[in-house]
Amino acid sequence: MTGKQRAKLRALAHHQDPLIQVGKNGLGEGFFDQLEALLEDHELVKIAVLQNAPYEVGEIKEEVLERTGAEFVQAIGSKLTIYRRNQEEPRIDLE
Repeated sequence: MTGKQRAKLRALAHHQDPLIQVGKNGLGEGFFDQLEALLEDHELVKIAVLQNAPYEVGEIKEEVLERTGAEFVQAIGSKLTIYRRNQEEPRIDLE
């Protein structure tokens, strides 16, 4: 992903509310099942890490990216934004 493409995704994510949260239960299978569905539907997903979560954003970033095959867009405070293109029906044009 180029810097221009990442900048476009950051701009799109700016006004987006988090679609999923990491809470006290952490990163279970249910979390990743829901995250997979969100990536298929939206491509660009903002994740909120709640205060009662056993992890910080930096601690979950690598595991989330590795397990989903998504690309890192940005991390600000307690929020992580990731992107994975839908191969069959792309919704975001990065050209």
